[in-house]
Amino acid sequence: MPESEPRLPPLRDVIARHGLGARKSLGQHFLFDLNLTARIVRAASQFLPPPGGDLSLGTVIEVGPGPGGLTRALLGAGTRCLVAIEKDHRCVAALAELADAYPGRLDVLETDALALDAAHIGTAPRRIIANLPYNISTALLLRWLADVARDPTAFSGFVLMFQSEVADRLNAHPRTKAYGRLSVITQWLCHVQPLFEIPARAFTPPPKVTSTVVGLQPRAEPLAAADMPTLERVTAAAFGQRRKMLRQSLRSLGADTGALLTATGVPETARAEELDVEAFCALARALSEQVKD
Repeated sequence: MPESEPRLPPLRDVIARHGLGARKSLGQHFLFDLNLTARIVRAASQFLPPPGGDLSLGTVIEVGPGPGGLTRALLGAGTRCLVAIEKDHRCVAALAELADAYPGRLDVLETDALALDAAHIGTAPRRIIANLPYNISTALLLRWLADVARDPTAFSGFVLMFQSEVADRLNAHPRTKAYGRLSVITQWLCHVQPLFEIPARAFTPPPKVTSTVVGLQPRAEPLAAADMPTLERVTAAAFGQRRKMLRQSLRSLGADTGALLTATGVPETARAEELDVEAFCALARALSEQVKD
């Protein structure tokens, strides 16, 4: 911890002064509980591999900081270079006060995180620690995973809060209801570890769902060779009709389905939820080869 911490006004006072009522259109649910924000930061320090767990090194990126509850915890834990990405102009004004309290340590970017190239913000080790806006959490994760597919060293890790239903999908195994496209793409590129849950009552306003903090650590190399756009096509086709056999659901690829399944040893009668990540990668490789021919 830094030797001297600035005296900060209570978050509720900041919210009242700046008129920061949470906006549903932005997926905002503010977390005021300082014990929980501190727990998220501790979990990040423990989960992220050295030197990623040392928040004084490299760059920490926070998306959707709102009035700055988690931001305060990150700065209080010794983060030296924190980049906060916030779309809501009202919150940017409140975060500017926090930047003044921690000179040279917090950079606030008023922009849409979906339009930003996070893989080139700051210096390595580059980590994203955030209570993600629910309405764009999956889109953001897939964008960052695409960066990891291109360069496994783009990020040293992620500690992110999702709706628990989404968190379950990230960590789901074959032959389970939650297993799907997001499970395959995420596990192909990352080790996934649910860390802890946060009840709806901890937020203002409380969402209708429980939230889960999840740790994702990029693999040194993907679980199996594949091209991400092709893998996404295959999983979209397979899980788009998950109750159908693959000989039927994969027809939307416009490829020779029988040849794909024969080449990979996948039974024609199998369904998407029965295949593991490596099998989907094999199908993606076979599709790429078929397209070449």
